Amino acid sequence: MKEFEKIYSEYFDTVFQYTLSLCKDEVWAEEITQEAFFKALKSIGAFRGECKLSVWLCQIAKNIFFTEAKRRQRQTDYPFEIVPDNESIEQKIFNKETAFEIHKLLHQLEVPYKEVFWMRTFGELSFADIGSLWGKSESWARVTYHRAKLKIREGIK
Repeated sequence: MKEFEKIYSEYFDTVFQYTLSLCKDEVWAEEITQEAFFKALKSIGAFRGECKLSVWLCQIAKNIFFTEAKRRQRQTDYPFEIVPDNESIEQKIFNKETAFEIHKLLHQLEVPYKEVFWMRTFGELSFADIGSLWGKSESWARVTYHRAKLKIREGIK
């Protein structure tokens, strides 16, 4: 374990700078770097020494970055998507005539749908934060939010 701590302190900046050059976001780069070292620790026995250790670590970070970037691109979701009749839920909420109807629909939803919808739409929490609050995954939060939106849309029709 002490050997890995030495590897971590020696190569962290290299991997972080490489990751930062890929994603251009310090917080995301740090998350990827941490995950890369975690994966490296779990599979250090698989390192065959065919390349420099720093290159191997950067390859792990690169793979994590591309996997996460694809996932983020596929799952981009915004809280106020267009609903039937080309008016967004946000626009409907701020339209006093329909706002009351949407709030009635929202309060009729079962838990966790109404809570997740509320946290995402009005609390502007990320799916990761919502999942964490519920002790669930980010994917669970996305699916629950999407289902809540569908139920609200059905009620609007």
